[in-house]
Amino acid sequence: MVVSVLALVLAACGHHAEPRAAVRARPHPSTTQVATRAEPSGNVYASTGVGQLSPAVAGVPARVYVPNSEAGTVDVIDPVSFRIIDHFAVGHLPQHVTPAWDLRTLYVDNDLGNSLTPIDPRTGRAGAPIPVEDPYNLYFTPDGTKAIVVAEKLRQLDFRDPRTWKLLKSVPIAHAGVDHGDFSTDGKEMLLSCEFSGWVVRVDVEHMSVTGELHVGGSPVDVKLSPDGSVFYVANQVRGGVSVVDASSMTERRFIPTGRGAHGLYVSRDGRALYVSNRLAGSVSVIDFATGHVSATWPTGGSPDMGGVSADGTQLWLSGRYDAAVYVIDTRTGQVLHRIPVGRGPHGLCVFPQPGRYSLGHTGVFR
Repeated sequence: MVVSVLALVLAACGHHAEPRAAVRARPHPSTTQVATRAEPSGNVYASTGVGQLSPAVAGVPARVYVPNSEAGTVDVIDPVSFRIIDHFAVGHLPQHVTPAWDLRTLYVDNDLGNSLTPIDPRTGRAGAPIPVEDPYNLYFTPDGTKAIVVAEKLRQLDFRDPRTWKLLKSVPIAHAGVDHGDFSTDGKEMLLSCEFSGWVVRVDVEHMSVTGELHVGGSPVDVKLSPDGSVFYVANQVRGGVSVVDASSMTERRFIPTGRGAHGLYVSRDGRALYVSNRLAGSVSVIDFATGHVSATWPTGGSPDMGGVSADGTQLWLSGRYDAAVYVIDTRTGQVLHRIPVGRGPHGLCVFPQPGRYSLGHTGVFR
């Protein structure tokens, strides 16, 4: 697909970390300054630890849902036997499997199919497609009142009613490749990457408007909020590492090199580390939140891409984007435990259920 080709082309061109980022910050309402305020616990991931499963997922069987973008299918893996136990067709170019805010439904984001395929996680059955234009990715505001469809091709965010999927408002994004994001601690703002143009944008989700932007260069992809809520981490495929971005001032505080094709970001179950999948280097880097440095690099081989952490925190599941495989990595040793063959072009796999009170979307960003 275009994203993959662009990443490879840019990497081949030998791009490196760029000079100090250019800034275009618009007036920032004073009410959004709480974006850097941590929750009372001092950890925005305090409700996502081992054993903190929501009552909403009681009795839901543990499964790993793998959207195979090139094949137009989903493979369902039993994480106990590590075997595929179901396989079904969905819409054209499924990109991610996204848990609903209330944790009761999973949505397959069929990008070119212009639809969402709902899955009941209790039965594993897929329902009738929901017409939604260009759903490359999908998020939910922390209060559960809005779904945010990331329409990458259309260069816009479509705010929708998550019950009826009626369009509330479309917000144009000036830069190509808007695709991944995360929310501020108070849930009023979102920082999103624009993969094809090297920008990140800040969006007021209450008023549904862009309030700032920052050019970080390269090809920014996944975004994760730090445990204390003070900064966002932004993976960058071309620069080969992670930007640390202050969304209040829209500045890049520093850059952490990890490996070629830095792509996905996943918080450890104890909230102390950030796992970075380096898709072109064939490795996973571990960033210690306390020190801000890489504490370990795990060679995985292949093309580790998107995924999630197991409920008990002992495994990191990642799709092998260019290798039609899924990797299961032991987070205690960094060893690859299993390589499971799946369909062509596996992308945003979802490990479900995971601890947390609610889902913010993507492949499972929980709070």
